[in-house]
Amino acid sequence: MNSRYDACVVLNYYAPYTSGLTRVAMDVAESLAARGKRVAVVASRHDPALPRFEVRAGVHVHRARVAARIGRGVVSPGFASLAGRIARRSDVVNLHVPMLEAGLVARAAGPTPIVVHHHDDVWLSKGVTAKAQIGVVDASVAAALRRATVVVVANLDHAKSSRHWGIMEQRKVSAVPPPCRERGPGAPAYRDGVGPHVGFLGRMAPEKGLHHLVRAFLDWDDPSARLLLAGDEGVAGGDVVAHLRGLASGDGRVRFLGRLEESAIADFHASLDAFALPSVAEESFGITQTEAMMSGVPVVASDLPGMRVPLQTTGFGELVGSGDADGLRAALRRVCRYPAERRVAGAASAAAAFGMQSTLDSYAAVLEAAASGT
Repeated sequence: MNSRYDACVVLNYYAPYTSGLTRVAMDVAESLAARGKRVAVVASRHDPALPRFEVRAGVHVHRARVAARIGRGVVSPGFASLAGRIARRSDVVNLHVPMLEAGLVARAAGPTPIVVHHHDDVWLSKGVTAKAQIGVVDASVAAALRRATVVVVANLDHAKSSRHWGIMEQRKVSAVPPPCRERGPGAPAYRDGVGPHVGFLGRMAPEKGLHHLVRAFLDWDDPSARLLLAGDEGVAGGDVVAHLRGLASGDGRVRFLGRLEESAIADFHASLDAFALPSVAEESFGITQTEAMMSGVPVVASDLPGMRVPLQTTGFGELVGSGDADGLRAALRRVCRYPAERRVAGAASAAAAFGMQSTLDSYAAVLEAAASGT
């Protein structure tokens, strides 16, 4: 059996875990495998029920044992050495950061070219050890970036706001939007009445600013309005669902849908008049908002570097100040009234700019060029 790989993708959390970072890594790995490449993924065994090795959609997935958890991170003593062994047997390493072990993995990769995908600076909610944790991860990410042949970012708007931009700009930087899925037509299965329906889909995590969204909605004096909150409630580092349920207590217009299967997302989009992404921390892009746009749903998002790019590109929705509940509510009311023709045009604009195939082609070209030294 051939022991070499064309590409080795390294990240902490891989499928079936769900996050924007995981989605990008999975889509890249599976698209390379579909093109006939031998692809390995090295990740932590974040769920002990997962196998140490499996083949998913043609991708060889290797998982390292987790010894402990710190906040949203995992401690896996064998992770860096496992990644290094497989990286040295690969033509190129695709390292997704932020990651505690990034510097160790980059060193362990030896002479193999490294493409670092910088998704975001690490962000932690307040805590007595948060500052120290951020400092350790930042130092590790910086060490990996210094060894990178190429740095991939979602867009320069976000990259230039990073704490690591001073290092990144000294490397070759390639801006590649994350691959976004066109979900196709769905049925309004989550709709409840004729009133305006606002939705969020994503990780139920502190940095998403969902408390601002719930507060904004509670002051929306329309008994027929609905707020649909969907997403994995068991995310790394804890969730905020209990707090949100407390905020919404007594208001039956707010619905918690939990994690949606891929097959249900088109129906979720078809049930909405507007999509909200009220993040309080910068995001590199915001895949979920862009996929909503591609389904004809206008977006209201925080005006922060990176995540504002899809709206700036398409004009399909509105940007508001992060944490501005009043501004968020007013903008959602306006975009809920968008006519059908504007929704059709917005969907076409988003699909043309951020369709999956073109972005995966661009990503594959970056990895191939790094592997060949061109």
